[in-house]
Amino acid sequence: MKTIIKFIPVVGAVALLAACGTTMEQRAATGAIAGAAAGQAIGGNTESTVAGAVLGGAAGAARPD
Repeated sequence: MKTIIKFIPVVGAVALLAACGTTMEQRAATGAIAGAAAGQAIGGNTESTVAGAVLGGAAGAARPD
């Protein structure tokens, strides 16, 4: 549980900063990549990497133009 508490704000910040692109798909892809990298760095396992990618992709897709 402590890992998730540390994980969510970091992934959100990284995803929003890294989510670049002109279309929603591009922003979701760059957010997912940044989220996966942050998830791996924080959690160090597959579950953290996948969760980071999901959160990063969602944050990138939700970012307005």
